[in-house]
Amino acid sequence: MVSEEMYQARIKGRSVRHQLRGVDYHVTEWGERHSRLVVFLHGWGDAGSTFQFVIDELKQDWFVIAPDWRGFGESRVDAESYWFPDYLADLDAILQIYSPDAAVRLVGHSMGANVATLYAGVMPERVSALVNVEGFGLANSDPADAPGRYRKWIEAGRSRPTVTSYESFAELVPRILRRSPGLGKERALFVAEKWAEAHADGVVRIKADPAHKLPNAVLYRRREAVACWSNVTAPVLVVVGADTDFTGHLESWIDPDAVSGMFGKAESVSIAGAGHMVHFDQPARLAESIERFLANT
Repeated sequence: MVSEEMYQARIKGRSVRHQLRGVDYHVTEWGERHSRLVVFLHGWGDAGSTFQFVIDELKQDWFVIAPDWRGFGESRVDAESYWFPDYLADLDAILQIYSPDAAVRLVGHSMGANVATLYAGVMPERVSALVNVEGFGLANSDPADAPGRYRKWIEAGRSRPTVTSYESFAELVPRILRRSPGLGKERALFVAEKWAEAHADGVVRIKADPAHKLPNAVLYRRREAVACWSNVTAPVLVVVGADTDFTGHLESWIDPDAVSGMFGKAESVSIAGAGHMVHFDQPARLAESIERFLANT
């Protein structure tokens, strides 16, 4: 579907596919391969192609790639459960295709930023610069919750979750605008057609494996994440939306001194007029911050 009311991309993307680690991976590419490479990594429930608004605001020549994580967007995999370490290994396999010998620039949002930041600590020689957009991990878990969490995961897995369905792409637009009201109808419709697809029965369904809705069997151990973060050697830019509702319990991240202490080579920027979905709310300001930071990399 192409609607006259939908946002029209200024820089056209290309869809390519790679068979990686048992996944039929979809990657959106922009720009020429001889240009400097930047890898964009999307958040939970999103897709790489929705970075389009940021790509259209970039002023320099870049070769940008943005994969759809396994089980999201156009990437297909037969999975009963999803495990976070697989995202790191998937990223490593993708980088082996696009930059097998040289370190890369990573830009991640939310879950994608968590993957990128962990990877930059686990494989520091493979990352030359890192932009973390609203990817600050979770609060530390209580080990005493482990028995209940494993039980919840087992019981939830007895029946397959379902994806949300809509009568049309337009019906999905209000949901998107509730989260990012500044996006506007044209861009929200663009996102809707990246997040969902029309089926033969006429129903529009979200393009995400419903298994993503299952609770994670493994508790989040923040101290382990911090150990990885502290091992990052690349320069880091931490970006937060000034109006975000995701990082209230981690406000110290917004403080430049605290951020620098975490990574050793970090700076931070707070973007006014943006919530958690910074790439939707303020794509031009995000693009400017990214290019300024990456100017000498």
